[in-house]
Formats: sequence, structure tokens, C-alpha cells
Amino acid sequence: MSEAGVLYSDVKFTRKKKANVVIFSLPDTTYSEVTFSRTQPSKTESPEGYQQDVLSKRSKVTSERLALLVLSGLLVAAVIGMGVTICFSNTEREPCSTVQPTCPQCPTVEERNPSSTVQPTFPKTPDVKDQTCDKCEEGWEQHGGTCYNFSISKSSWNKSRDECRAKGGDLVKIDSREEQNFLQRRVSEIMTGGEDKFWIGLTDSAVEGRWLWVDGSPLNESLKFWKGTEPDNWKGTNGKHPDGEDCVKMGEKGEADTLKWWFDAFCSNPHKSICEKAVVRGKFKKVCD
Repeated sequence: MSEAGVLYSDVKFTRKKKANVVIFSLPDTTYSEVTFSRTQPSKTESPEGYQQDVLSKRSKVTSERLALLVLSGLLVAAVIGMGVTICFSNTEREPCSTVQPTCPQCPTVEERNPSSTVQPTFPKTPDVKDQTCDKCEEGWEQHGGTCYNFSISKSSWNKSRDECRAKGGDLVKIDSREEQNFLQRRVSEIMTGGEDKFWIGLTDSAVEGRWLWVDGSPLNESLKFWKGTEPDNWKGTNGKHPDGEDCVKMGEKGEADTLKWWFDAFCSNPHKSICEKAVVRGKFKKVCD
């Protein structure tokens, strides 16, 4: 074969390019260049068919998501419905808790049982039967744990004491400033004049100057309520009372600003008196204050 009749072929491979064939000729020689690209074979479908396929897949995905959302909503509604059903079925046993998420609207007590409306409560009337309390008998006044009787009948000191004993007590013994203040106030209310005084249970008839209470206890030096220069043991006009003043009375009308109302006096003089005795503790048909 002669050189002039030889054809040369130059083949080149490239990627991502379509096959192109270029034929050109040179003087006395013809070359052919063929280029192949490694691409997928073109689809037989048309562009319109491909787009419809993509839209179909997207529509399918959207439908699945919608169905999943619907199922989720139905599940939540079912759970809430079950909670409300259980809540109302248990109202007869115990009230629903307001903090339970599955029971947002529990019925009130009135809604569950209208007849169970809470009525206002009132203090219970105390039972007056067999009440145990401190009590003074009729005609006696209670102050603290002591009953006092302010006798308005006038007698000597000794006779007044006998009357107090007959009532179950004795002439009063004053043990505190508070008790003296109480007696002072009450005596001032009862007195009708300056000499309308009351015997108390203090005397020095056994030993002059040694003041003793009716129970035999000595006078407490810190609890003395003598008026002015008392006791003065006055023996009366012309010494009519040689034994002097050996008994004590109390009271001063209109001097409420002082506790010093004690006076020694002749024991035979008639005066009102103050008796005392302990409260009676027992069962009475009376409500205690």
C-alpha cells in the first residue's frame, strides 16, 4: 500500500463531554478525530416525563408527613380523652388534683356532690354538765384562787373572826401588794363614811408589838401598809383601854392613790369585816369563764 493512501486516526477520550467527530484533511492526508465522553446514556423519556416523576415523588413524601401528623394528633387527643374519663370516674373516691396535666378541669366539690356544700362552722356550745372549775359560793367574790366575803354587819374583832370561821374561812390574811390593791378598791366601793372600816386578820394581842396573822405567821416587814404613824397603840381617853389597840382594820374613803390603809384599833370596837377562804373545786352545772 502506498503512503498517500494511508488514513491516520487520532483517538482521544475526555470526561463529561459529548462525543464529537471532526474530520479534517491535510494535503494528501485525511485525519479523523473522535472524542468519546463517559456519560450515562440519555433517557428515552422526555423532559416533561422526568419532571412529572419528581413531582410524584414529592407529593408522595408530603402525603406521608401529613398522615403522620394526623395520627400524632389523634394519639394526643386519645390520651387526653382517657385522662378526662378516668378523672370523672374517680370523683366519688377522691378529688382530682389541679396539677394533673390530664385533668385540666376537675369538677368542684359542689359539682361532684351539690348536697355536700360546706357550711360555716360555729363555736361549739360548751357542755354545761359536770364542768370542773373553781367556784365561790353565793355571797363570796372570787379573786385568783381565793373567795372573799365583805361582811357589812358590824362586830368586834373576835366576833367577826368567829363569823368568818362559821362560814368556812377566817379573817383575811394579805400576802401581796396585788391583793392589798384589790381589797382597797373593793372596800372603797363599799364604805359609806370615813370610819366605816373593815377588820382584817392581824393582831398583836398575844405580845405587844409582835404582829401575827390569824394563821400564826408573822407580818412580813416588806408587806406592811400602815397609815401615817400607825400603829400607835393608843389607850383611849383617860386610859380607858389599858391594853391599847391590838387589832387591825383597813379602809380610807377617797384615798385611792395609796395602799397604806391599815390602822390599829381597839379590838372591842364594832366594824365590818373581810373573810376569806379557798375556792371550791368540784363539778358544777355551770360553764366556767
